[in-house]
Amino acid sequence: MAATLIATAPTGSVASTPSPTTLPPARPVERLGLTVLLLGTAIAYLWRITVNGMGNNFYAGATWAGSRDWKALLFGSLDPSNFSTVDKPPVSQWVMGLSGQLFGFSSASMLIPQALMAVAAVGLTYGAVARATGNRGAGLLAGVVLAVTPVVALMFRFNNPDAVLVLLMTAGGYCTIRALERANGRWLMLAGVALGFAFLAKLLEGLMVLPALGITYLIVAPTSLRNRLWHLVGAAAALVVSAGWYVLLTVLWPDSSRPYLAGSTDNSFMDSVFGYNGFGRFLGHTPATGQIALPSGYQTPPGLLQSFNDFGAPGVGRLFVGESGFEISWLVPAALLSFVVVLISRWSAPRTDQIRGAALVFGLWLITMGGAFSAMKAIEHSYYTLTLAPAAAGMVAVGVHELWLRRDELLGKLGAAALILTMGLWAFVVLQRNSDWLPWVRWAVAATAAVAAVGLLVAAIPVPAGWRAARTRATAILVVVGVFAGLGGSTAYAAATLPQAHVGRSPVVGPAKPVETGIAALIHRQTQNFADGGAFTNPQLVTMLMSSTTKWSAAVDRGSIAAALELASRTPVIAIGGFAAEDPVPTLEEFQKIVADHELTYYLVQEMQLPASWKVGGQPGATTTPSTPEKPWQVTGKPEIAEWVSHHYTATHIGNIAVYDLTPHPN
Repeated sequence: MAATLIATAPTGSVASTPSPTTLPPARPVERLGLTVLLLGTAIAYLWRITVNGMGNNFYAGATWAGSRDWKALLFGSLDPSNFSTVDKPPVSQWVMGLSGQLFGFSSASMLIPQALMAVAAVGLTYGAVARATGNRGAGLLAGVVLAVTPVVALMFRFNNPDAVLVLLMTAGGYCTIRALERANGRWLMLAGVALGFAFLAKLLEGLMVLPALGITYLIVAPTSLRNRLWHLVGAAAALVVSAGWYVLLTVLWPDSSRPYLAGSTDNSFMDSVFGYNGFGRFLGHTPATGQIALPSGYQTPPGLLQSFNDFGAPGVGRLFVGESGFEISWLVPAALLSFVVVLISRWSAPRTDQIRGAALVFGLWLITMGGAFSAMKAIEHSYYTLTLAPAAAGMVAVGVHELWLRRDELLGKLGAAALILTMGLWAFVVLQRNSDWLPWVRWAVAATAAVAAVGLLVAAIPVPAGWRAARTRATAILVVVGVFAGLGGSTAYAAATLPQAHVGRSPVVGPAKPVETGIAALIHRQTQNFADGGAFTNPQLVTMLMSSTTKWSAAVDRGSIAAALELASRTPVIAIGGFAAEDPVPTLEEFQKIVADHELTYYLVQEMQLPASWKVGGQPGATTTPSTPEKPWQVTGKPEIAEWVSHHYTATHIGNIAVYDLTPHPN
């Protein structure tokens, strides 16, 4: 790849020369480079992919449902009997569920499509940068950077909706760059289609790249302002149609014959957009749901339970600290520097300059999405930063390409030195936060980057004419070595991420974490086991569910628990209250009707004996006292249903699960 970059890039001043609008035919070495990139990504991402098992049980349950029933696949139902959907639109479930329909549901059939999406995203990033710069080496660099970003290595082997979301956003960026070449309205409409389906993957998050793409086309496209505006109108119409058909489907389909649209308060698609899954997250109106609401008189010891929010406090530094720093920040400073450098370098270029256009696509994408994530006030996960990865990869590659073109000029040498030093030193800072893990990596990365940067500064000193050829060769070597050194930290952490098993609702990158010990760790594991449904997969209980013959085998609070039961028993389970037990379904009257119609066999609820130390004013370390409640606390999100069931039916206990058989007539 480095040889391709060196061999195909011209030298000299480029500020007054428009960048190429067509990509020259690929040479054999360039075809080989692309083959190695895509094949290497596929091998790395598919390697031992089933180590992640069912990944996030919540979405795995919906994938199983979609593999069993076409209506469940269409709506993204959590169960094949179609009580309610997952709390996101169904595009991701279409891909994984259809794979299950074709090949049978399994970890492999669910996760392999996710890994193949990574290959497609890498290919699209390569194509976008290669076409914008006219240089396939720059495209290869962009693809490599994306493939070795830790959050990409994490989430494209996982079953959350983020993989298909980012693939569609990347497709939108690629189509926009294609549209910029000759002001092609059809390519811009395809970008609108891609973003429309991105909206159906994760709602407003899929549209957050829209300002970057629209503004860039309005500025750069080589046609009149009137045509540019009409093309944008056409793209907007394509977006509305590609997203709106599904919204219209949910409106026209009778409520009584489709699942409840989870995440909404009124069973409508748009309520989720403007509330729980949309503006509510930015405005802080969506409540955090990671903590269990304790009964009156109890409080959780500060810092004991991990919050659902793991993205840090709002602010500009959020992307660079904590888990987000490990997942995405490696090349974000270098990408921002590249954006500034390219704008300076191409300042006097024509309005239609394609390299500057690519910088606007990737730079504005990075800034707008990074700014939005920094400002979000409710329910964030660090893996959301996956949406920044294509922008950072593309921007770094465009910046390196521009500085390579100017490598014989002072701007090229100083800019390359600054870029390489930024990459290397920030990688050192991030790796220092996990200082016990392979300490030699951070020192090797920082030292190599520093040497390359100093060498470029020395190369900027004027030399006699006889030394200029040698200086040019030395500059080329230093740039290549420095850039790859700067990628060393991200690559090492991505490589450490791949073999680890990732399960649950908030996976993290990097090497395996040390096993926690002590009472805090014990309670952490117990509460996490509850949240992910592990406490409910007792073999005896699973066998009981498998023997049921009703429409739903059981009903239980929280979607993740219902999904865990479905995966263990392969029977439909009602998720009372949806993902966070906050959806208004079923009402008590609806639940009573389901029971009366003999459509449900069991009602399940976990019971917990709370430590006395959790009582208001309790003593640290206390586990039992005379004041501990005689009856264990029942962990429910819909207490009115729990009270009605416990009043009319008798519980049997399997472990700490109260099991109510609802098939007899109520007492």
